Amino acid sequence: MAQKKSKIRKSSPKVLIHKTAIIEDGVVIGEGSKIWHFSQVRKNTKIGKNCVIGKSVFIDFDSEIGDNVKIQNHALVYHKAIISDGVFIGPNVCFTNDKIPRAINPDGSIKSANDWHVSVINIGQGASIGGHSVILPGVSIGEFALAGSGSVITKDIPSFALVYGNPARIHGFVCRCGKKIKEFHESDEVIVGKCECGLNIPVDRETYKNLQGGEPKRRIWLR
Repeated sequence: MAQKKSKIRKSSPKVLIHKTAIIEDGVVIGEGSKIWHFSQVRKNTKIGKNCVIGKSVFIDFDSEIGDNVKIQNHALVYHKAIISDGVFIGPNVCFTNDKIPRAINPDGSIKSANDWHVSVINIGQGASIGGHSVILPGVSIGEFALAGSGSVITKDIPSFALVYGNPARIHGFVCRCGKKIKEFHESDEVIVGKCECGLNIPVDRETYKNLQGGEPKRRIWLR
């Protein structure tokens, strides 16, 4: 019986790329990273070590992706995204890049690359973006923040904040482990959250006070 031909190719001994993936010129991929079926990585993108790029992911040109990042199936990462180490991007997440999208100019002519006003999206270390979320242009998401599935993220998110909804609002804070923090105390004029896992997490004072003030269950708009 004829042996089935492998559909995996390796650009180096320590990088795995499925043969259906499209890797454009100038792309740099770190050791231990894997790029799966039908994904496209555009020119001059940098992908760090030990990353997993799932099936049918699109990563636009000049993107910067750190080490140990997981980008799940069908995510769309448009220009320009800067994704730090240890970030999780859920399935079907969409990074947008133009707040005023149009196919044509006011005179009816088709827009060229010079007619777009692109903004950068920054994702901090260890942050997680739940599946089917949409991130608007120019947004920065702090380290270890957690956005629930289906979030529409329109504004910056503080580090360790828990957000969800449309538009996404802050509903609390999470630990590095991902669990919601339930206990807080003030130490040397800093608000510290204590997770059940034992870690202490510094949280944004202003956001914490807004969540606690007057109406404990009050929902706070991202600012």
